[in-house]
Amino acid sequence: MSYTVLARKYRPQKFSEVIGQEHVTRTLQNAIEQGRTAHGYIFSGHRGIGKTTVARILAMALNCRSKDHPVPEPCGVCESCTEIRAGNAVDVIEIDAATNRGIDEIRELREAARYRPARDRFKIYILDEAHQITDAAFNALLKTLEEPPDHIVFMLATTQPEDFPQTIRSRCQHFSFRAVKFDDIVTQLRDLLTREKIDADDDALALLAEAGDGSMRDALSILDQAIASSTGKLTADSVRNLVGAAPAHILEQVMQAVSESKSEEILRQVDHLISEGHSPTHFARQMVRFLRNATVAKIAGKNSTLLQISNEERERVARVADLFGEEDLTRHLQIMLRTHGELGYKQEQRFHLELGLLKMAHAQKLLPIEQLLSDVSAAPPANAQRPLAKPSIVGSQPPAGTRTEQPGRPNYVSPFAADSARKGTPRQEDSGLTVPAPGPRILAQASQPEPVIMGSAAPATAPQPDAEPLSDRRDVASYVSADAATVAVQTPQLAEQPQPSPAIQTSEDQIEKLRAAVLQALGDGNQNFLASLLSGGEWSVQGNELVIKIAESQTVLDMSLGNDAKRLAIGSASGVLGRAVKLKVVPGASVVSQPKRNGGPPSSPGVGGRGRAEQDPIVRRMREKFGAEIRTVIDYRDKR
Repeated sequence: MSYTVLARKYRPQKFSEVIGQEHVTRTLQNAIEQGRTAHGYIFSGHRGIGKTTVARILAMALNCRSKDHPVPEPCGVCESCTEIRAGNAVDVIEIDAATNRGIDEIRELREAARYRPARDRFKIYILDEAHQITDAAFNALLKTLEEPPDHIVFMLATTQPEDFPQTIRSRCQHFSFRAVKFDDIVTQLRDLLTREKIDADDDALALLAEAGDGSMRDALSILDQAIASSTGKLTADSVRNLVGAAPAHILEQVMQAVSESKSEEILRQVDHLISEGHSPTHFARQMVRFLRNATVAKIAGKNSTLLQISNEERERVARVADLFGEEDLTRHLQIMLRTHGELGYKQEQRFHLELGLLKMAHAQKLLPIEQLLSDVSAAPPANAQRPLAKPSIVGSQPPAGTRTEQPGRPNYVSPFAADSARKGTPRQEDSGLTVPAPGPRILAQASQPEPVIMGSAAPATAPQPDAEPLSDRRDVASYVSADAATVAVQTPQLAEQPQPSPAIQTSEDQIEKLRAAVLQALGDGNQNFLASLLSGGEWSVQGNELVIKIAESQTVLDMSLGNDAKRLAIGSASGVLGRAVKLKVVPGASVVSQPKRNGGPPSSPGVGGRGRAEQDPIVRRMREKFGAEIRTVIDYRDKR
């Protein structure tokens, strides 16, 4: 008699012998007991986990002749059970749907389904790999599958249920089979080896179960091969050599070298494996599994049920998990997953494997961006010996003898707070930081005597006759925006809070100087149209704002007032007033013509084209006689 492989020799013949699919067998048995069997079933799941086996057992249970009705557990000795087990039952037809997948075969099946079974209760069709059936063939089967005769039962086994049309799935009961657990495979293998009277190490059984990857049939096939290759007792080394797996201690040594950033040791280990004939793809797959188990051990502990490995392997992954943090293990796993995917289609697989392992070694040197920002922010200033002055208002001189030292991180300003302050929406990030009232910008002023204007309010060309070198200004670290409350560093020794400066009265002479400077800056910046608009408006300084009311509409203002023009106007105004100011242009206002001072013209000569036009005698006579208004001035001198 020819030899029968273990997968067929020990194939389950009853529902109770099926392992790992209790949710399916229990439901089918209850349905038989209650007389609620369906006319169509879909069995889906991983390969080698019992789909076709359960279909045969269900066929035996439905046609078992031990009683006059279906039984929840087939007897296995009657004619129907023995014929179904042998595969020669007349009324149980097994069809390989991968071969018989066309519409013609389905038409023949549909015609044969009209006839009653020859002997048994039901005529049962078992279609293996049913996802291979074409769409046209499925459509031909729809009507029969929806309203079959009472004596017909369809069982469709597949590994890809998503390829089934929804119309087919909705007409059948769908049972999803699960991958067999690691412990269940080990137990089943040990039981079969006991029946075969073969000794085996526990590590060898663990390797077989791991190689099975949730498939009982795959594990039994490898076990058959391992028994044939062994000379007696089944050992872990013989199984490892058979499946081509690298020794487990090699994986641990590689990760040890990664933790110590020993690139040479990593390359030596790879060279040793390649010289012994190991496949780079297989080793990368092992490394992916090993890193996954190490990550699980780091997160859930080495005794977690999520680890489907032997006890020796649990200790090994636990030691590796202690060498790395959770983020490092996650990064290494991602690198190896990408490397394993690339090895499938890349040439020179060894080089790509070495590159992936070296990436893991260099990844140890990477720092989280949060830690990097924290270290940079916490770094001491360039001149740590210099004491820092208390915060003061920009442009004011610090009183003598008021130097204080800041505790901890004196010049620290969160980059988020600095960005928010720059945008005018400051945020308070530390309970030890106080929020002063709105006002001029506040600086942690160093020893320089000159005023400092920061941000968008800084003048384009601020006069600094006594400017110090740039290196003397490195202590300026924190600032506060002019239009909202912002962060200012406070010290325990600071007795008085800096008070905002009172409203500064601006005389008409300053307004005229301010007007002349702003218009001159706009003219020099080739913003002549905007200068002509603003020159006819009402100018005033309200606190820290330069307010200009013009009669033109908002649309005209948006077209003429750009960011460059606004920066020029703010810079020149801040330079004239000696403090940071904002620009506010109010369109569509009722502008009252400015009276002439001392009977003279309203603006100084030579300011721009509008100023010259206002001083022209013909223009002045036209304005006096007809009440005309100058709307637009085109200076042809700029076009020469």
